[in-house]
Amino acid sequence: MKKRIAQIALAMLALLLVTVCQARPGPGDVPPDFLGRDRNGHDLHVSDLRGKVVIVTFWATWCGYCMKELPVLAALQKMKGSNDLAVVGVSHNDDLEAFKKARHNWRSLDVILTYDAKDHLISKPYGVNTIPHMVIIGRDGRIDDVYVGYDESMLDQILAEVDELLKQPAPQAPAAAAP
Repeated sequence: MKKRIAQIALAMLALLLVTVCQARPGPGDVPPDFLGRDRNGHDLHVSDLRGKVVIVTFWATWCGYCMKELPVLAALQKMKGSNDLAVVGVSHNDDLEAFKKARHNWRSLDVILTYDAKDHLISKPYGVNTIPHMVIIGRDGRIDDVYVGYDESMLDQILAEVDELLKQPAPQAPAAAAP
């Protein structure tokens, strides 16, 4: 009996360690920097977007909700402007050809679309296990909130949160040191 309890305790400890090691970043954390490559093949980083509110949404062409969400986020991007808001859609667990077709079809949308290859260099550091998965980053470069497995019923809450973040002033660049 003691041996069985010890085995169960060891298994629980192992599960806890795996969970901690794979924990997704959350509110207050600095997000993983790399977001993939944009349409022109340039690397995109969260740090490149500092001072803006950033919405990173992980999506796929086979996710019905995701296919509805991206045009909504593009409309938000257009309404708020690219000086204050950046919407980045990261294609996750998707076929490259399907991604290319969707990107082509959405070429007029004012969002940045990137592709996360099978090595999951983008989604793994974000702890993405399911989609939709959205990370909202404040102007200060820190995660404000993470939404996982959400649906249309959460849209008003998400939009209100983005509006509140957009009201905050952009961080000031540090002053140059006097000679």
